[in-house]
Amino acid sequence: MKFEHSLVEIHGAVLLFGLAGLFGKWLSFSPVIIVLGRVFFASLALALVLYLSGQSLNIKPSKNYFFLFLLGALLAVHWISFFHSIQVSTVAIGLLSFASYPVFTAFLEPLFFKEKLIKLNIIYAFLCLVGIFLIVPSFKLENTVSRGVLWGIFSGITFAVLTILNRKFSQLYSSLAIAFYQDLAATLFLLPFIFLIEYSLTSKDIILLALLGIFCTAAAHSLFIKGMRRVRAQTASIIHSLEPFYGIILAFFFLHETPSLRTIGGGLLVVTAALAASLSSSSDQPKFRTHKR
Repeated sequence: MKFEHSLVEIHGAVLLFGLAGLFGKWLSFSPVIIVLGRVFFASLALALVLYLSGQSLNIKPSKNYFFLFLLGALLAVHWISFFHSIQVSTVAIGLLSFASYPVFTAFLEPLFFKEKLIKLNIIYAFLCLVGIFLIVPSFKLENTVSRGVLWGIFSGITFAVLTILNRKFSQLYSSLAIAFYQDLAATLFLLPFIFLIEYSLTSKDIILLALLGIFCTAAAHSLFIKGMRRVRAQTASIIHSLEPFYGIILAFFFLHETPSLRTIGGGLLVVTAALAASLSSSSDQPKFRTHKR
């Protein structure tokens, strides 16, 4: 029964991750302000979770605070490009093009850690490219779908790099502590932009930003980690691959967005290739290693 409960927790976390994409449509101002609100409320919520759970926030050696700040800045860039992808196109385009990130991880991780490249991943990368080709009707920058896919792919690349660099820290500190410091660092990194970007926040906008930060970030992250206690890493990877589909279903009901058959077909190829690359590269150990979205 406990295993089934953990599965529900992971599905719930992935559902919340998928829901996050809808905020790119609900909030009409700059993605920079959206991400700033997200990481601000997420860092507050994670600080409370860490305090209540009695987990340590000490980072040793102290030089790693600097590296965590840099990763927080990278996290901010990732989320900005993700929301921009959704704003210029659709939730489906943003989520499906971002879903290519495990393929980039499979190629970049051997370069970072001087490990052997899994040859099958070359095939998965080709399938991913075919899927992207199907999604994009014509590769012209004036085409909103093309721009959305390019921003989504950039979001996937930055998340792949973030995931790889987090590999070292996840072996030293708890995932919640890493998430807290990176969200806090992203907040500090983005804070100066409030003086450079014109925006206007209503009480509704603040509530939406709080929901995005608390539930779709901090709560989702906590649920995923909790569920990973009894679920294998490969099983969690399979469930996490459902994020685009959860997001598309939610966008259909709440935003009335209906993806084309071409987008669905291409998206299935991208997600299948990304999942295969993720599983071929993942460990059998049920250890949560990366900063989930």
